[in-house]
Amino acid sequence: MHTREFSTQIGGKELVAQFSDLAEQASGSCLLRYGNTAVLATAVMSEKTRDDIDYFPLTVDYEERFYAAGAILGSRYVRREGRPSEDAILSGRIVDRTIRPLFPQFIRNEVQVIITVLALDEEDLAVVAVNAASLALATSNIPWAGPVSAVRIGKSDNNNHFIINPTYKERENLQLDLLACGRGQTINMVEVAARQVGEDEVQKGFELAVAEHTLLQEFQENVVKEIGKEKRAVKAPEIPAALNDIFAGEFASRVKGTVFCGTPGKDAIHALMDEWMVKVKEHGDETLEGPAMRFIEDKIDQEIHRGAVEDGKRADNRAMDEVRPLFAQAGGVSPVLHGSGIFYRGGTHVFTALTLGGPGDSQVIDSIAAHDTQRRFMHHYNFPPFSSGETGRVGGTNRRMIGHGKLAEKALEAVLPAHADFPYTIRLVSECFASNGSTSMGSVCAGTLALMDGGVPIVAPVAGIAMGVMSHAGAHKVLTDIQGPEDEFGGMDFKVAGTRKGITAIQLDIKLDGIALPVLAEALAGAKAAREHILDTIEEALPGPRESLSPRAPQIISIRVRPDQIGLVIGGGGKTINGIKEMAGVEDITIEDDGSIFITGRGGTAQKAREMIEAVVKEYKPGEVYEGEVVRMMDFGAFVKFGPTKDAEGLVHVSEVAPFRINKISDALKLGEKVRVMIKEIDEKGRLNLSIKAVDPDFASRKGLTPAQHAPFRQERPDRP
Repeated sequence: MHTREFSTQIGGKELVAQFSDLAEQASGSCLLRYGNTAVLATAVMSEKTRDDIDYFPLTVDYEERFYAAGAILGSRYVRREGRPSEDAILSGRIVDRTIRPLFPQFIRNEVQVIITVLALDEEDLAVVAVNAASLALATSNIPWAGPVSAVRIGKSDNNNHFIINPTYKERENLQLDLLACGRGQTINMVEVAARQVGEDEVQKGFELAVAEHTLLQEFQENVVKEIGKEKRAVKAPEIPAALNDIFAGEFASRVKGTVFCGTPGKDAIHALMDEWMVKVKEHGDETLEGPAMRFIEDKIDQEIHRGAVEDGKRADNRAMDEVRPLFAQAGGVSPVLHGSGIFYRGGTHVFTALTLGGPGDSQVIDSIAAHDTQRRFMHHYNFPPFSSGETGRVGGTNRRMIGHGKLAEKALEAVLPAHADFPYTIRLVSECFASNGSTSMGSVCAGTLALMDGGVPIVAPVAGIAMGVMSHAGAHKVLTDIQGPEDEFGGMDFKVAGTRKGITAIQLDIKLDGIALPVLAEALAGAKAAREHILDTIEEALPGPRESLSPRAPQIISIRVRPDQIGLVIGGGGKTINGIKEMAGVEDITIEDDGSIFITGRGGTAQKAREMIEAVVKEYKPGEVYEGEVVRMMDFGAFVKFGPTKDAEGLVHVSEVAPFRINKISDALKLGEKVRVMIKEIDEKGRLNLSIKAVDPDFASRKGLTPAQHAPFRQERPDRP
């Protein structure tokens, strides 16, 4: 094996890049180790150019291997890796969104980047994956404007200092979790999860990330100088002169009026494109049809940017900082739903439904990064084709749906009550029924309404907005609430969600090489103003969570027992706990290792099960009074059962029925009779001795028994058998 290694220090750990002939058929490859985590990134560019497409065919595949975690995972019957986990899909999207803007978009050769996780310890895989992909591409012969670097910045609740590349364990309690990728003092991809953090703290995180990017970029550039291959020559397609002539003759004068027609959406632009393609075909030269669509799109793109910067105009004639008309509604769909919300922002319309379940309804996650963990909050995002006026496949999920759903999930998770205070499993499903810009942020708003409508005691309402940027001739304009043409042709899609107090989630995608920090600061300020405006509308529809849960939602009662009592509650082979479930009629009983017990039921069944569990772990004391049932008769007394366990049974000796002698216990008691008893004493073997006369001295008299019929009691009572 021929190997070259390069290393540097990032965040107090060694980063080692190894280049060898291990994957020698690939155009470029790099095995990157950070701490004990290792990832292999490969990049391949096809020799053949595809003439049947009008887009850059990049594919990023992220492959998790169970052996990387030192575990045999999967189902009992299938021990081979199957479809990618959500974490793998999200990590693959992070790599894709980072590297894609740096390719020449006119390339029609297929490019495939494959990330294979070889070993996983405590280091963040997404960070290692991006840097590995960058080194594989930068040292290959594939045309690409990298390198690009990734770093995660964390800040905990109890620490005012930022952490460079926090471990998975450290990330569990972070106040700010910021993943940023970039190059040359700019940022081109961001993922943030935060707990109502201020814009100034996020900006500090960006600044620290850029500083770390500089170190990583210098390291990568030195590697490229040492072993980088010469890039393949790929020429941009020449624009046929005939296209310029057709455009100048009939379309040049119409582009501005079409782009800035004042109508939301892209209908006018698409109509112009259709006319353009008809005209090109009428020209009779089939060679013009391939580059024709890209030509007209470039012209529209140029005009949208020029008009925003030079004329201060937007496609729908809004001001740069103006949010489209809003509508918010909490509930009102059906009482069957545990909660629901409807949110409009211009032409983006989202409906979100809430479903509450018990702890047993949580999703079990078993991936290489998370073994047998419980996911108690889920947000699922659906994007049917009719939402954008199209036809297409219905059902299943894709990477975009998973990514958008997770973004909204992060935004809302920060305001959920603690599990100990609200032990429900929470599922939100957002249906995007109409789309014209940032349905993910619309899902955040509709999700807030659904949570509050369902009575979930969230800390504060959350709203989200998408910011954009238009650049032209060295100048730029930041746009609030981008829609249609601004989303398709703009340079940035900067989604920011949060409360009035601070940010809970951010996602940045761009079409440019990078965004400068001052532009991001300006976008953060604009997003804050828009967020507060949207929150006004949400709170007008519903000021806060409703006081009670939907009557359709299950009731959850929580109790706590000592950890050493868990075995008593479960019983041999689960006999006790299953018996309680069946007798009480509850949906589920969940027991955690610390002794916390969550009972899920409806119509009073949870309370019944609670009483049964409390009886199981009850520690009886002398002087306590209970009502029980006579279950056995002996010559010397009767056994009375007053609880569901075998411990809740004791002996009423014949001498403890009345203050005078009774000849036979059957004179006073019979099987199945209900009586009140008091625990008189507990003997050295833990057996309960009960008394009727101590709690009810007149019991025997009411039975018609009198001292005249019975001699005074003098006989010593025999021992129990």
